[in-house]
Amino acid sequence: MRNGTIRDFLYEAPGPKTRRRIRIATAIALAALLVLIALIIRQFAATGQLSARYWSFFLRATTWTFLGQGLLTTVEVALTAALISFAVAFLLLRLRLRRSRVLRAISTAIIEFTRGVPTLLFIYFFFLVVPQLGWKLSAFWKITLPVAISACGVVSEVLRSGVNSVPKGQTEAALCLGLTETRTFYRIIFPQGIRYVVPTLIAELVIVLKDTTFAYIVSCADLMQNAKVLISNYDAMLSVYLVVAVIYILINYLLNRLSDRIATRSGRRAASLPGGIAQ
Repeated sequence: MRNGTIRDFLYEAPGPKTRRRIRIATAIALAALLVLIALIIRQFAATGQLSARYWSFFLRATTWTFLGQGLLTTVEVALTAALISFAVAFLLLRLRLRRSRVLRAISTAIIEFTRGVPTLLFIYFFFLVVPQLGWKLSAFWKITLPVAISACGVVSEVLRSGVNSVPKGQTEAALCLGLTETRTFYRIIFPQGIRYVVPTLIAELVIVLKDTTFAYIVSCADLMQNAKVLISNYDAMLSVYLVVAVIYILINYLLNRLSDRIATRSGRRAASLPGGIAQ
């Protein structure tokens, strides 16, 4: 068991009968999915949605260049929002761990507020209210800042769960050796805690990426906005949205695979420690 992952410790491996049932259920589900896809394609053909004029423009390099530019903006927004969200979340975490009840209350209130308010409301606030206050923002920041604010509360709680998962004995040992609480946190606790939650942080990046699809509200030239331009130019809503959906699915799939791989490696490290995952 030392070479297994955390999942191996938490879940019992299925027996022969269970594996047989899983294979049968999988085969039935795949057959049903294929039938559903065939019916959808048949309906598309009957309504003329498979006509060449709805798809031929995807053979042009300019179409993919245009979509690629939008995708680049989407990735820029997502990564920038993720970095800002992590920085704010770390600050909220530090406030949450303070001994002062006032600071803890402020941090908790901000976290619950950002977790409870929908991302769309933050976007409308930056789009409609902030300009009236005299703060002129570009379309890029009108979508990046609200997405970052919406995610920071969740990220802060994820970081806190990682910090809390570090055994308390390590903090006590460090304090006994003469380290201050601040040094103990930065040198011992946080570096270990962040390793535990890296897969969850990557999963949160998927949510941030999905939230960037609201960029059309502020006319930011992201993937969805460029897709709308293609739709208006070629009157091909279905084909464009299908292609864009596939692009988003591929990106999210790659991020999920990365998250699973990191989680597997983390599980192997935990299992290889003396005494298994208890360490």
